[in-house]
Amino acid sequence: MTVTIDPHDFRRILGHYPTGVCAITAVQPDGVPAAMIVGSFTSVSLDPPLVAFFPDRGSSSWPKIEAAGRFCVNVLGDGQEGLCRILASKDPNKFEGVPHHLSALGSPVLDGALAWIDCTIHAVHEAGDHHIVLGAVHALDAHHPGAPLLFHKGAYGRVMPI
Repeated sequence: MTVTIDPHDFRRILGHYPTGVCAITAVQPDGVPAAMIVGSFTSVSLDPPLVAFFPDRGSSSWPKIEAAGRFCVNVLGDGQEGLCRILASKDPNKFEGVPHHLSALGSPVLDGALAWIDCTIHAVHEAGDHHIVLGAVHALDAHHPGAPLLFHKGAYGRVMPI
């Protein structure tokens, strides 16, 4: 059975579900850092510890991260919208001036990120117009208190206590 769903409606309806915002970072084999912003990040398994994110198959940043074979998930805080926009840009020098240090696996950990998760690529699967990237977690930590940066209905936002 073939079902036709209007892509505009699909995005609009799923936009009602808020997501956190993460910067996926890596250092390419040539030593140049790479980054992409994702709202599609989730835990997958506790044993073994696995996480996943879902880059668009047309992404220009994903092949750079994939070539590294490892990545760091940086959970962005609600004060990091500007950093998010910089790392989401197509600027080849987008890491210039971005404070960070390298994880044990060699991926950039962004200063001020709420939390970080250091991974190697466990598996990559095609899923429609996206990939499913499974990461094997090697290390993780949370250094900064605060609220996460959210994405909801096409805009950035923050958590509001009830």
